[in-house]
Amino acid sequence: MTKIKIEQNSEIIIYEAPDGTTKLQVQLEDETVWLTQEQMAQLFGKGRSTITGHIINIYDEEELEQNSTCRKFRRVRLEGSRDVEREIDHYNLDVIISVGYRVNSKQGTKSNRYLCN
Repeated sequence: MTKIKIEQNSEIIIYEAPDGTTKLQVQLEDETVWLTQEQMAQLFGKGRSTITGHIINIYDEEELEQNSTCRKFRRVRLEGSRDVEREIDHYNLDVIISVGYRVNSKQGTKSNRYLCN
Protein backbone atom coordinates (compact mmCIF):
# COMPACT_ATOMS: atom_id res chain seq x y z
CA MET A 1 0.00 0.00 0.00
CA THR A 2 1.40 3.41 -1.01
CA LYS A 3 0.44 6.59 0.86
CA ILE A 4 0.40 10.03 -0.73
CA LYS A 5 -0.13 12.95 1.66
CA ILE A 6 -2.39 15.65 0.21
CA GLU A 7 -3.68 17.68 3.17
CA GLN A 8 -3.12 17.94 6.90
CA ASN A 9 -6.10 15.68 7.79
CA SER A 10 -6.53 13.85 4.50
CA GLU A 11 -4.50 11.33 2.49
CA ILE A 12 -4.87 9.43 -0.73
CA ILE A 13 -3.77 5.82 -0.45
CA ILE A 14 -3.09 3.52 -3.34
CA TYR A 15 -4.47 0.11 -2.33
CA GLU A 16 -3.20 -2.88 -4.27
CA ALA A 17 -4.40 -6.39 -3.50
CA PRO A 18 -1.59 -8.79 -2.54
CA ASP A 19 -2.19 -10.79 -5.73
CA GLY A 20 -2.10 -7.60 -7.85
CA THR A 21 -5.64 -8.05 -9.22
CA THR A 22 -7.12 -4.89 -7.72
CA LYS A 23 -5.62 -1.41 -7.50
CA LEU A 24 -7.63 1.51 -6.06
CA GLN A 25 -6.93 5.08 -5.08
CA VAL A 26 -8.80 5.56 -1.79
CA GLN A 27 -9.49 8.50 0.51
CA LEU A 28 -8.17 8.38 4.08
CA GLU A 29 -9.67 11.05 6.32
CA ASP A 30 -10.63 11.29 9.99
CA GLU A 31 -8.76 8.04 10.67
CA THR A 32 -10.89 5.92 8.32
CA VAL A 33 -10.93 4.80 4.70
CA TRP A 34 -13.67 6.15 2.43
CA LEU A 35 -14.76 4.37 -0.77
CA THR A 36 -17.46 5.00 -3.37
CA GLN A 37 -19.87 2.29 -4.47
CA GLU A 38 -17.88 1.92 -7.69
CA GLN A 39 -14.64 1.43 -5.74
CA MET A 40 -16.29 -1.21 -3.54
CA ALA A 41 -17.52 -2.97 -6.67
CA GLN A 42 -13.92 -3.11 -7.93
CA LEU A 43 -12.57 -4.13 -4.54
CA PHE A 44 -14.99 -7.02 -4.10
CA GLY A 45 -15.27 -8.05 -7.74
CA LYS A 46 -19.05 -7.48 -7.87
CA GLY A 47 -21.37 -5.22 -9.86
CA ARG A 48 -22.18 -1.73 -8.59
CA SER A 49 -25.89 -2.61 -8.32
CA THR A 50 -24.99 -5.49 -5.97
CA ILE A 51 -23.00 -3.11 -3.75
CA THR A 52 -25.85 -0.56 -3.80
CA GLY A 53 -28.35 -3.23 -2.72
CA HIS A 54 -26.18 -4.33 0.19
CA ILE A 55 -25.69 -0.72 1.35
CA ILE A 56 -29.45 -0.10 1.23
CA ASN A 57 -30.03 -3.24 3.31
CA ILE A 58 -27.34 -2.28 5.83
CA TYR A 59 -29.12 1.02 6.46
CA ASP A 60 -32.68 -0.41 6.27
CA GLU A 61 -31.79 -3.09 8.82
CA GLU A 62 -30.17 -0.40 11.02
CA GLU A 63 -26.92 -2.33 11.13
CA LEU A 64 -25.16 1.02 10.71
CA GLU A 65 -26.28 4.64 10.84
CA GLN A 66 -26.08 6.43 7.51
CA ASN A 67 -25.29 9.88 8.96
CA SER A 68 -22.06 8.67 10.57
CA THR A 69 -20.89 6.26 7.86
CA CYS A 70 -21.67 8.07 4.58
CA ARG A 71 -20.09 11.33 3.50
CA LYS A 72 -20.02 13.36 0.30
CA PHE A 73 -16.63 14.29 -1.20
CA ARG A 74 -16.37 16.68 -4.12
CA ARG A 75 -14.67 14.98 -7.10
CA VAL A 76 -13.87 15.94 -10.67
CA ARG A 77 -14.94 13.26 -13.13
CA LEU A 78 -14.61 12.96 -16.87
CA GLU A 79 -18.10 12.83 -18.40
CA GLY A 80 -17.92 12.54 -22.15
CA SER A 81 -15.26 15.01 -23.19
CA ARG A 82 -15.51 17.39 -20.23
CA ASP A 83 -14.52 17.45 -16.59
CA VAL A 84 -17.50 17.79 -14.24
CA GLU A 85 -17.28 18.48 -10.52
CA ARG A 86 -19.76 16.42 -8.47
CA GLU A 87 -20.40 15.50 -4.87
CA ILE A 88 -20.07 11.71 -4.65
CA ASP A 89 -21.17 9.52 -1.73
CA HIS A 90 -18.28 7.77 0.02
CA TYR A 91 -18.68 5.11 2.70
CA ASN A 92 -16.38 4.54 5.64
CA LEU A 93 -14.58 1.38 6.73
CA ASP A 94 -17.56 0.15 8.78
CA VAL A 95 -19.72 0.03 5.64
CA ILE A 96 -16.90 -1.44 3.55
CA ILE A 97 -16.47 -4.30 6.02
CA SER A 98 -20.24 -4.92 6.24
CA VAL A 99 -20.56 -4.99 2.46
CA GLY A 100 -17.50 -7.25 2.23
CA TYR A 101 -19.12 -9.87 4.43
CA ARG A 102 -22.44 -9.63 2.60
CA VAL A 103 -21.01 -10.05 -0.92
CA ASN A 104 -19.79 -13.51 0.05
CA SER A 105 -16.72 -13.59 -2.16
CA LYS A 106 -13.19 -14.83 -1.55
CA GLN A 107 -11.89 -11.53 -2.90
CA GLY A 108 -14.15 -9.65 -0.43
CA THR A 109 -12.91 -11.63 2.56
CA LYS A 110 -9.26 -11.14 1.57
CA SER A 111 -9.80 -7.40 1.01
CA ASN A 112 -11.51 -6.97 4.39
CA ARG A 113 -8.65 -8.72 6.15
CA TYR A 114 -6.10 -6.53 4.34
CA LEU A 115 -7.95 -3.23 4.95
CA CYS A 116 -8.36 -3.93 8.67
CA ASN A 117 -4.61 -4.45 9.24
